[in-house]
Amino acid sequence: MSTPMKGHPPLIPHAPARAIRVAVLEEDEAFRCDILLPALHDHGFSVHGMASAAELYRHMLSQQFDIVLLDISLPDEDGFTVAQHLRETLDIGIVILSDWAHRDHHIQALKRGADFYLAKPVDVDVLVASLHSLARRLALPMLHGIAANPQPSPSRWRMDAGGWRFVSPHGKVVALTSSERCVLTMLIAAGDQPVSREALAEALSQNAYDSDPHRLEMIIYRLRRKALAQAGQALSLITVRGKGYMLLCDL
Repeated sequence: MSTPMKGHPPLIPHAPARAIRVAVLEEDEAFRCDILLPALHDHGFSVHGMASAAELYRHMLSQQFDIVLLDISLPDEDGFTVAQHLRETLDIGIVILSDWAHRDHHIQALKRGADFYLAKPVDVDVLVASLHSLARRLALPMLHGIAANPQPSPSRWRMDAGGWRFVSPHGKVVALTSSERCVLTMLIAAGDQPVSREALAEALSQNAYDSDPHRLEMIIYRLRRKALAQAGQALSLITVRGKGYMLLCDL
């Protein structure tokens, strides 16, 4: 049996590599299912396909992803807004893949939080190289053979004190007014489904002096500002275009 040479440490094998987890958010079913998913799978990625922003948010309640590959044109929310929500909430890689090749769209994508902006039709080898480059930048464990800390979950805000306090993942407390408590209680009760503006406004009218059509937007705005100011962390309160609002948190 061979022994290590004197003066040289024994070789220690790397920890088992794991596939990079990619969420593919693409409205075009044929492009998503027939091209993107098979190509990325063949290159060793762990891929999950979705057709809408709401579907992505539902998956993220129970799954973790390293990178999100998303289109701009979506049925319920534009990709720029999705990228901004992800960047404000998670430490995650974001790649936008779009038919829109104009310079202004490219700049807007980067400002909203995207790491890469690739125009369609995209060369699969270029896409794969971009994903690997982003994975190296994120120091994902499969590239270094070490276990990484799990990325923070978007669902760790929680209600406390009978619903009058909203507690961040780091234990910072946000005190709630009755109107804010009403909105958050309805969003939490809906689980992984968006709640319409009409339903929220109707609930508020039963708990307020009058029904102001702009009151809901002001409450949402204040909640987001309070979370940042009092907890130092963005609230996972997501606008789902054409649907309403969705909240990612623990019950």
